[in-house]
Amino acid sequence: MRRREFIALIGGAAAWPVAARAQQGERVRRIGVLMPFVADDPPGQRRVLAFAQALAQSGWIDGRNVRIDVRWGAGDPERIRIYAAELVALAPDVILAGTSATTGPLLQATRAVPIVFVQVADPIGAGFVESLARPGGNTTGFTNFEYGMSAKRLELLKQIAPGITRVAGLRDPTNPAGIGQFGAVQSVAPSLGVELSSITVRESAELERAITAFAREANGGLIILPGGSVVSHRDQIIALAAKHRLPAVYPYRYYAGGLVSYGPDSIVPFRRAAGYIDRILNGENPADLPVQAPTKFELIINLKTARALGLEVPSSLLARADEVIE
Repeated sequence: MRRREFIALIGGAAAWPVAARAQQGERVRRIGVLMPFVADDPPGQRRVLAFAQALAQSGWIDGRNVRIDVRWGAGDPERIRIYAAELVALAPDVILAGTSATTGPLLQATRAVPIVFVQVADPIGAGFVESLARPGGNTTGFTNFEYGMSAKRLELLKQIAPGITRVAGLRDPTNPAGIGQFGAVQSVAPSLGVELSSITVRESAELERAITAFAREANGGLIILPGGSVVSHRDQIIALAAKHRLPAVYPYRYYAGGLVSYGPDSIVPFRRAAGYIDRILNGENPADLPVQAPTKFELIINLKTARALGLEVPSSLLARADEVIE
């Protein structure tokens, strides 16, 4: 999908007023979308594109009977807060929140506009909903993993690089679920003979210093935990892991140059969110729509990266992989 086609589909670059393009007499509804990525980030674009396509399948065509206003937070909490308030001020019928990092600021800006979140780890712990079955309030959506998945990533790292004795968990300090994710890794680290430390991902220079310092000692590896700032720095993280020959396990398949990724499909929830937004636009209350868990998980192994690190991937692990990159 070319960038101009993507922009044309999701709106935001319209050359004439939406009302002029609407069919005569048809009410134009408004949907806000707040994403944590930079605007030209391909994974972020693919997610919004999948959302817009799923909406279209339900009859909501951008520029005809709905307008989609997208804001990109670029991993900056202050920018996300400003955009949250800006979207609420547009008086949308519903807002799609791309992660925990965008859901919190939106809830601070409104308790009236319906919000459908995607890729939130612990919506109850974060205070977004009252319960998974009956969310209450103005918010519902889709979780992206269980905390135990973070522990599974450490187990995978030990399988592919059994000599590792030191692991750094890279996490976004603004992600409310970060403590729980890291705690899950801590719970299994002793049984795997691993000494665990933490690296917070904020600024590029700080990240490089921290990984460089960690790599000075032998037998190290990395676990990358989900979070907006981690996603924003993923290319740098992959490059630093390669430079310092650190085996690493990542949370999503779009960390394509990394050694291993294990996590839920990051596109499917955006399609499912379109279904919830369709129901809300047709009069249903988000308080009555249960929070749903992931339905598909993916194990991706990059053999090219494994060879560069001098690692031999066990055949049993290759047999379990959803995709092997040669």
